[in-house]
Amino acid sequence: MIAPLTSAPLPRSIVAVVAGLLVMGGRPGAALRADEPAALVLPESDEGLPGVGPIRRYDWFKNLWKERRGTWAARKATDARALVFLGDSITQGFGDDFKGAFPGAKLANRGISGDTTRGMLLRLADDVLALDPAGVVMLMGTNDLEEGAEPEAIAANVRAIIDRIEARNPRTPIVVCQVFPSAADKKRPAEKIKQVNALVAAAVKNDPRVRLVDTWTLFAGPTGDAKPEEFPDLLHPNDAGYAKWVAAIRPVLETLDLVPVPADDFQPEAGFEPLFNGRDLSGWGYREQKSLDRQLDLDGRTSSPDGRYVVRHGRIVVTTPPEGRRVEQLWTTRELPGNFILKLEFRATPTADSGVFIRAPQLQCRDYLLAGPYKQLQHYKPQDWNELIVTVIDGKALCRCNDELLELALPVPATGPIGLEGDSGQLEYRRIRFTKLP
Repeated sequence: MIAPLTSAPLPRSIVAVVAGLLVMGGRPGAALRADEPAALVLPESDEGLPGVGPIRRYDWFKNLWKERRGTWAARKATDARALVFLGDSITQGFGDDFKGAFPGAKLANRGISGDTTRGMLLRLADDVLALDPAGVVMLMGTNDLEEGAEPEAIAANVRAIIDRIEARNPRTPIVVCQVFPSAADKKRPAEKIKQVNALVAAAVKNDPRVRLVDTWTLFAGPTGDAKPEEFPDLLHPNDAGYAKWVAAIRPVLETLDLVPVPADDFQPEAGFEPLFNGRDLSGWGYREQKSLDRQLDLDGRTSSPDGRYVVRHGRIVVTTPPEGRRVEQLWTTRELPGNFILKLEFRATPTADSGVFIRAPQLQCRDYLLAGPYKQLQHYKPQDWNELIVTVIDGKALCRCNDELLELALPVPATGPIGLEGDSGQLEYRRIRFTKLP
């Protein structure tokens, strides 16, 4: 275990962040009131504390810890049942208003600049669990690396935090964001970050309460480091970086009903017939990986038996499998013979993988720019809604995304149903409709 840290000079990587905290109203020298609990003060020793690895004890950090946690202690009743963001300076930099990213949502920011995973484990009960949170978004681990912690220790603390959240309420949804890229000269080399993320992915595998979001690939440049246009100091995101983070987690938060969802009053064009009624899975059948030759009719249901496909807010959501990757299929119970035009919209989380079956052949439907195969698209909108149009004429399918060509003449059978594959990550489909052609 790494020895406890005592007073030391403030690392250059976070000088700007601490200065920003002062602007936002932080008072690093503020003292606790007499009626504030001693638990808000950072212990001077690691003895008897949970977790492994470093706890920061720089003077500036101890003061900041006391300041922010003292403020939160007075807000417990106000913040009860909020969606809690737990993290370090990146989370704190979101601000209490989260840059206006989730209007109408009840949110609580529990980020402390400079904090480590062990520090977060130590304050978890008072800062997070005491709120009985509606959900928890976790982003953590980068500061552990700066202090020399091994990836195994970081992953162990992340798992310990999840275990305590689940012990408090096993129904609490948890969204785990992968550690963002940084740079070797920030003591956060790409290989170490990738090791942390791989170990955390293994630690949460098969946990149905956890949604893992690939926020490393989302931000990593060609060498695996952060990109200056999104991370000017190669550690903290700017507004563009925060906007990408919001877009990456919004689909998951909406599916979990943790943030409000905009109403969709879309009506099919004249001559188009819906294949999805927006309310349930009537007209669709489910094929599990273990028995793809058998189909379960889902008429009237809003979910497949295992929750892999769910109907939320007028969308068919292919949820993230707890295993990380699992292939399943959802098919229409009707066939579409002859010539037709199929239209739908989809939204993918970072690196998510799905597909649209056109009678039998699969058109890859993914987070194209990161997961391929169509990485050169100019009009694809990452983590936003994109339109697929498939025109089938005489056994050939012309496939376009936002009017850009995907496939010129994909061979398809003379008849067959339409299907949606589930593989990895979360995909959403909406406005699924078709019209017959002569």
